[in-house]
Amino acid sequence: MLERLKQIEARYEELANELSAPELLADQAAYTKAARQHRTLGEIVEKYRTWKTFKQELSGAQELADSVDDDEMRDMARLEVETLAQKLETIDTELKLLLVPSDPNDEKNVIVEIRAGTGGDEATLFAAEMLRMYSRYAERQRWKFEVLEASESGIGGFKEAIVLIEGDKVYSKMKHESGVHRVQRVPQTEASGRIHTSAITVAVLPEAEEVDVKIDPKELRIDTFCSSGPGGQSVNTTYSAVRITHLPTNVVVSMQDEKSQIKNREKAMRVLRARLQELEEQKQHDAVASERRSMVGSGDRSEKIRTYNFKENRVTDHRIGLTIHQLDLVMEGNLDEFIQALITHDQAEKLKNEAVAA
Repeated sequence: MLERLKQIEARYEELANELSAPELLADQAAYTKAARQHRTLGEIVEKYRTWKTFKQELSGAQELADSVDDDEMRDMARLEVETLAQKLETIDTELKLLLVPSDPNDEKNVIVEIRAGTGGDEATLFAAEMLRMYSRYAERQRWKFEVLEASESGIGGFKEAIVLIEGDKVYSKMKHESGVHRVQRVPQTEASGRIHTSAITVAVLPEAEEVDVKIDPKELRIDTFCSSGPGGQSVNTTYSAVRITHLPTNVVVSMQDEKSQIKNREKAMRVLRARLQELEEQKQHDAVASERRSMVGSGDRSEKIRTYNFKENRVTDHRIGLTIHQLDLVMEGNLDEFIQALITHDQAEKLKNEAVAA
């Protein structure tokens, strides 16, 4: 482990020098990639340097405890040895976690796709509430939240919404939100007061950069049309809406939120790149079910990662068995407890796998 940490520290210093080089500053894509790697390694290097400091202090305290004649001084030195040893053990565990191979997408922005599943109108209303919940969470994280496309239902809900979230380590925190989210409550339209169960699906895709996914313009069919609102009402009479079809994969992305055709095309390409990268990752991991199906299932009530029970003010994450009786706060974007618990669980599983592999 120590040899690996030394190599990481050397690479960190090397990247620091590269980032000030004029030739790298001239290449924005390469600079962004190097800066991201430098930032990622920085967390490990900082922890490693702290470890080295404590290691040195522990050695000094141990030497003092072994050599001093005064009983009181020896007791103080031994207490210092014990304290430093505990700190060193904690940092050692943290370093092992940091050295576990991380998801290469963790630093990336995300495309989040929210779709109403079973439950009809109630599912579309819950989809709208989930969109708001993620918006509030993004605000708390100081991330940029932008709705790229939304298909409204007739009662103020969303059949589908696609959003872009940009910021620091967005995917590392949002990736565990992928799956079926189930809601249990009495719908506003229910006269008898019976509790209904509905479901929505959430897919969190790391945003693919142009350097990640190469798209041949010849493989695209781009159609333009007049955008329209709910019920077929005309939004504008210009051909600003864009539909892009990737012919080799038949992946289709439509975008009509902007009045500018150029802006709609840019947004559609961002979503297309994310979906194509997802397809490529599926090919590389064909031993398991496709990533989206494993993330969101069919949208059926029985397939769920989390349940939101409004009557009991309860939210339960079924993957880690965590229940919080503060649904009202969760719906306001207080997701930290769930997300941190999921990250910790994921790290523990990775450490376990690393130990087995070793």
